[in-house]
Amino acid sequence: MMFIKSANYTAERPWGAMDIANMNGITTRLHWTDQPYKWHINDGEEIFVVLDGKVEMRYRENGLEKSNLMVVGDIFYAAVGTEHVAHPVGEARILVIEKEGSV
Repeated sequence: MMFIKSANYTAERPWGAMDIANMNGITTRLHWTDQPYKWHINDGEEIFVVLDGKVEMRYRENGLEKSNLMVVGDIFYAAVGTEHVAHPVGEARILVIEKEGSV
């Protein structure tokens, strides 16, 4: 059992993570960042939840780049093949649920 105060979590580097659980190959991780990630496509589905801060989620749909500003409590679901990149606005803490070993 564990209790986590996500608002207090920081990492040594952007996108550093605390591993919370691995349930049959599906990981749940708490990330801290103040820098953008990289454009990527996961080899599985991804759930991305903003716990603290704001994140501009950029994604490509039919070859066009789009974006959505996410705030605390917002959830982004990326289906297999969804090209996306997260750009925090300042510091952000994010809960990510995805297949173990995903980018």
